[in-house]
Amino acid sequence: MADSYLTAPDNDAATPPDSMVSTTKPDGVPDKFWDAEHSRVRVDALLASYMALEKKLSRMVPAPDTPDDRLRLLKLMGLPDTPDHYDITLSSDLVAIDPELNARLHSKGFTCEQVQEVYDLATEKLVPLILEVAAEFQADREIERLTESFGGAERWRKLSRQLHDFGTKSLPKDAFDGMACSYDGVMALYKMMQSGQSDIPLRGEGAGDAANLDEKALRKMMQDPQYWRDRNPAFIAKVTSGFEKLYQSRG
Repeated sequence: MADSYLTAPDNDAATPPDSMVSTTKPDGVPDKFWDAEHSRVRVDALLASYMALEKKLSRMVPAPDTPDDRLRLLKLMGLPDTPDHYDITLSSDLVAIDPELNARLHSKGFTCEQVQEVYDLATEKLVPLILEVAAEFQADREIERLTESFGGAERWRKLSRQLHDFGTKSLPKDAFDGMACSYDGVMALYKMMQSGQSDIPLRGEGAGDAANLDEKALRKMMQDPQYWRDRNPAFIAKVTSGFEKLYQSRG
């Protein structure tokens, strides 16, 4: 019998691998990779997902293995070439750019944005503390001067009570409060009390029109932020001197 001219199919080639054909979805295969209609893995979807993942990984910056790799990564994030290239905006006169600090921050890899945040935090958190400490120190120093000027702690305590009584009875509250919180103001108040002006019409009763205008102007100055908020020494001295001259002229 002659050989058949036809070639029988290869059973191994015609039968898909067991990993690709299954009547039920194998464990661990996501739904998007399973063709439920034909009970097989969706090779096209699996391949597309793999290629997308490979593309994403190729765009990721690898972890630096050497100091040079780390430096390149930091520069990509915004680290300038030198500390001098930090672009810093200061929002307070009490904060200044510190080259030594910038050098330390640069050595730690701080970006321009991070260094700006350091200076902003210093202004927000440290400046109020500095002002508070400075005010307390100034107050202690002023009291020391007053104690020395009036001949000792005991005499100052007595005069302090007398000045308080005189000021609260004779002056507008805002004027008294302003004068009582500085050395020059207390000394001006003491001169007024010595001159025996406690009974003159300091609150305006019976006072002349010109005097009233002067007092109004001084009160307006006391509403200025330089007086009640900033405690500007020169501005306070100007107000204090104005009150002293005003009440001396009434005497």
